[in-house]
Amino acid sequence: MATKASDNDIQAFLSELSDWRVEDGKLHREYQFKNFVEAFGFMTQAALAAEKADHHPEWFNVYKKVVVDLTTHEADGISAKDFDLARQMEAAAKC
Repeated sequence: MATKASDNDIQAFLSELSDWRVEDGKLHREYQFKNFVEAFGFMTQAALAAEKADHHPEWFNVYKKVVVDLTTHEADGISAKDFDLARQMEAAAKC
């Protein structure tokens, strides 16, 4: 079972990946891509990583924009699972 991250853990993560922030108790990030195909490709890669980890994002896509919120319901907040998926999303966004 996942445990809720401490405020120190969250701050360390945010200092590592500064494009992420905490919004409404969730890790939040907005990605902008060149076009819909790139946005969809990112979502496909992220979906594969999420499925493998059995940890799924809350997300929204319009054209070239993808908005992501990450939280771990079983931990009632942000956990290491969210940090791990966010890092994989960052790697996918750079492809």
